[in-house]
Amino acid sequence: MAFAARPTVTVAGTTDTVALPAVFTAPIRPDIVHLVHTQMAKNSRQAYSVNRDAGHQTAAESWGTGRAVSRIPRVTGGGTSRSGQGAFGNMCRGGRMFAPTKTWRKWHKKINQNQRRYAVASALA
Repeated sequence: MAFAARPTVTVAGTTDTVALPAVFTAPIRPDIVHLVHTQMAKNSRQAYSVNRDAGHQTAAESWGTGRAVSRIPRVTGGGTSRSGQGAFGNMCRGGRMFAPTKTWRKWHKKINQNQRRYAVASALA
Protein backbone atom coordinates (compact mmCIF):
# COMPACT_ATOMS: atom_id res chain seq x y z
CA MET A 1 0.00 0.00 0.00
CA ALA A 2 1.52 3.30 -1.07
CA PHE A 3 1.10 6.31 1.18
CA ALA A 4 0.73 9.80 -0.23
CA ALA A 5 3.88 11.80 0.37
CA ARG A 6 3.50 14.64 2.85
CA PRO A 7 3.77 18.11 1.35
CA THR A 8 7.13 19.80 1.74
CA VAL A 9 7.76 23.27 3.09
CA THR A 10 10.79 25.54 2.89
CA VAL A 11 12.56 26.55 6.08
CA ALA A 12 12.67 30.32 6.61
CA GLY A 13 16.11 31.85 6.04
CA THR A 14 17.45 28.82 4.15
CA THR A 15 16.93 27.00 0.89
CA ASP A 16 16.17 23.68 2.62
CA THR A 17 12.85 21.93 2.18
CA VAL A 18 11.47 19.50 4.76
CA ALA A 19 8.36 17.38 4.97
CA LEU A 20 5.41 19.12 6.60
CA PRO A 21 4.97 17.82 10.17
CA ALA A 22 2.17 15.26 10.44
CA VAL A 23 0.33 17.36 13.04
CA PHE A 24 -0.54 19.92 10.35
CA THR A 25 -2.40 17.30 8.32
CA ALA A 26 -4.67 16.26 11.22
CA PRO A 27 -8.42 16.57 10.60
CA ILE A 28 -9.83 19.95 11.57
CA ARG A 29 -12.56 19.46 14.19
CA PRO A 30 -13.79 22.82 15.57
CA ASP A 31 -16.46 21.03 17.62
CA ILE A 32 -13.85 19.04 19.58
CA VAL A 33 -11.59 22.10 19.98
CA HIS A 34 -14.55 24.06 21.38
CA LEU A 35 -15.63 21.25 23.70
CA VAL A 36 -12.14 20.69 25.15
CA HIS A 37 -11.54 24.44 25.53
CA THR A 38 -14.78 25.04 27.43
CA GLN A 39 -14.27 21.97 29.64
CA MET A 40 -10.68 22.96 30.47
CA ALA A 41 -11.77 26.53 31.27
CA LYS A 42 -13.95 25.10 34.04
CA ASN A 43 -10.85 23.79 35.83
CA SER A 44 -9.75 27.29 36.87
CA ARG A 45 -13.00 28.16 38.64
CA GLN A 46 -13.16 28.82 42.36
CA ALA A 47 -15.95 27.56 44.57
CA TYR A 48 -18.54 30.07 45.76
CA SER A 49 -21.67 29.89 47.85
CA VAL A 50 -24.01 32.01 49.92
CA ASN A 51 -23.63 32.32 53.67
CA ARG A 52 -25.12 29.34 55.52
CA ASP A 53 -27.16 31.70 57.76
CA ALA A 54 -28.33 34.05 55.00
CA GLY A 55 -32.07 34.68 55.18
CA HIS A 56 -32.38 33.13 58.65
CA GLN A 57 -30.89 35.96 60.69
CA THR A 58 -34.17 37.05 62.22
CA ALA A 59 -36.55 35.66 64.82
CA ALA A 60 -39.70 34.73 62.97
CA GLU A 61 -42.59 32.42 63.69
CA SER A 62 -45.69 31.48 61.75
CA TRP A 63 -48.97 33.01 62.90
CA GLY A 64 -50.68 29.72 62.09
CA THR A 65 -54.10 29.43 60.49
CA GLY A 66 -57.16 31.54 61.19
CA ARG A 67 -55.64 34.96 60.52
CA ALA A 68 -56.49 35.20 56.80
CA VAL A 69 -52.79 35.44 55.89
CA SER A 70 -50.37 32.89 54.49
CA ARG A 71 -48.66 30.54 56.91
CA ILE A 72 -45.17 31.87 56.09
CA PRO A 73 -43.13 32.71 59.21
CA ARG A 74 -43.46 36.38 60.18
CA VAL A 75 -41.07 38.68 62.04
CA THR A 76 -42.08 39.13 65.65
CA GLY A 77 -42.32 42.36 67.65
CA GLY A 78 -43.83 45.75 67.02
CA GLY A 79 -42.86 49.37 66.56
CA THR A 80 -40.97 48.82 63.32
CA SER A 81 -42.02 48.32 59.73
CA ARG A 82 -40.20 44.98 59.72
CA SER A 83 -42.52 43.38 62.28
CA GLY A 84 -45.22 41.26 60.73
CA GLN A 85 -43.35 40.90 57.43
CA GLY A 86 -42.78 37.45 55.98
CA ALA A 87 -39.37 35.88 56.58
CA PHE A 88 -37.23 32.84 55.71
CA GLY A 89 -39.03 31.86 52.52
CA ASN A 90 -37.52 32.23 49.08
CA MET A 91 -40.52 34.34 48.03
CA CYS A 92 -40.02 36.82 50.88
CA ARG A 93 -37.95 39.98 50.80
CA GLY A 94 -34.89 39.35 52.94
CA GLY A 95 -35.47 35.60 52.92
CA ARG A 96 -33.08 32.89 51.82
CA MET A 97 -32.71 31.91 48.20
CA PHE A 98 -34.17 28.71 46.80
CA ALA A 99 -31.60 25.85 46.87
CA PRO A 100 -28.69 27.96 48.21
CA THR A 101 -25.43 27.46 46.32
CA LYS A 102 -22.98 25.04 47.93
CA THR A 103 -19.19 24.82 47.76
CA TRP A 104 -19.35 21.07 47.14
CA ARG A 105 -20.74 21.49 43.66
CA LYS A 106 -18.72 19.73 40.91
CA TRP A 107 -16.55 22.59 39.67
CA HIS A 108 -13.90 20.71 37.66
CA LYS A 109 -14.25 18.59 34.55
CA LYS A 110 -12.08 15.66 33.54
CA ILE A 111 -11.16 15.51 29.86
CA ASN A 112 -9.65 12.38 28.34
CA GLN A 113 -5.95 12.75 27.55
CA ASN A 114 -6.49 11.46 24.01
CA GLN A 115 -9.24 14.02 23.45
CA ARG A 116 -6.98 16.82 24.67
CA ARG A 117 -4.22 15.74 22.28
CA TYR A 118 -6.68 15.47 19.40
CA ALA A 119 -7.95 19.01 20.10
CA VAL A 120 -4.41 20.44 20.13
CA ALA A 121 -3.55 18.71 16.84
CA SER A 122 -6.82 19.89 15.31
CA ALA A 123 -6.26 23.46 16.48
CA LEU A 124 -2.73 23.48 15.01
CA ALA A 125 -3.92 22.08 11.70
